[in-house]
Amino acid sequence: MSSKDPRVEGYAKALFDIAQAEGALDQVEDELFRFARTLENEIRLRDALVDPQLPVERRVEMLRELLDAKASPHTVNLISFIVEQGRARELTHIIDSMVELAARERQRLEGALRDATGKEITLKVIVDPSVVGGLVARVGDLVFDASVRRRLELAKENLGRG
Repeated sequence: MSSKDPRVEGYAKALFDIAQAEGALDQVEDELFRFARTLENEIRLRDALVDPQLPVERRVEMLRELLDAKASPHTVNLISFIVEQGRARELTHIIDSMVELAARERQRLEGALRDATGKEITLKVIVDPSVVGGLVARVGDLVFDASVRRRLELAKENLGRG
């Protein structure tokens, strides 16, 4: 199956968008990547996930038991969603496509910051739950705050003026 399959790309984009909206993109990307590599090596697991004789509910339950202590709830829910949708066969392709999307997004962000500052940028991602969503970028003394928290603060300030 080609990673350019529109269904694979659509599911990958959905996973990317959900993980990004939840502010968990980096963690989810890493956990999904590791899970995809495990699936490639664990034939019995892969076969169980696509076994039509095994009810979908049981496959999802098996996934949750397997990943419970090893992955975030975001990741477990996303993998479960793909299996529930009957796309377990394409799971590694979907995950690989999602990881490519995340890498392109980082390159785009690096380029935008480089253009805005005129400096060479090396992106270092730190997950900060207080950001809520979006991102805050620091380049030297410059701070680019595109977080949901900051947008809410600005909205509150604007409401106070009106």
